Amino acid sequence: MQQQEHPENGSIRVVLADDHDLVRSGIKALLQRIEGVEVVAEARDGKELLAALEGVPADVVITDITMASMDGIEATEQIVARFPQVRVIVLSAHQHVDFIKRAIAKGAHGYLVKFAHASELERALRSVVETGRYFSAEVMQRLLQPAERAAKDELTVRQMQILPLLAQGKSPKEIGYELGLSAKTIDVHRANIMRRLNLKDSASLTQYAVRKGLIQL
Repeated sequence: MQQQEHPENGSIRVVLADDHDLVRSGIKALLQRIEGVEVVAEARDGKELLAALEGVPADVVITDITMASMDGIEATEQIVARFPQVRVIVLSAHQHVDFIKRAIAKGAHGYLVKFAHASELERALRSVVETGRYFSAEVMQRLLQPAERAAKDELTVRQMQILPLLAQGKSPKEIGYELGLSAKTIDVHRANIMRRLNLKDSASLTQYAVRKGLIQL
């Protein structure tokens, strides 16, 4: 975690969280080019982000979703509860409507995809400060898309136990030992899960589990 001196009065004080140092440096460089904006602290994960907010006054948090220790969505929920004066913009490569809806449900004031034009970052920042929210036309369009069914509505209780363990890379033998089942039974459940969810391989299963908030990467 890196902290800087308190900015001048009247500026927008930003805490920036992203687990990739190069990406975070690039976003910071863009923010520093915006008049009246100061990056007062940086963090590599949600825990560092919350610690930073304990140490410096801030107006806006800009956070990625996928981070170690604590992801951006969980951090958003805690920020809203503990620092209600701070606005949260989620800046993520995740474009699926499930991620957007989860972030909003936890209290995010804005959502930007990392493929957006650099100028949109300034619009989002000023909008959440002035109006309390910012969602681009692209994000709003995605929010209008029909939502996928929740995992619990598509799978059995047992399959809901097994899916996160599979997504974490555990073997059928490991999962069977943990749940008191045979490895062969786990294989059958895995095949049924893949068929029910129309998933093709282990990578797509993991992506599904992350998107639904069943595991964190």
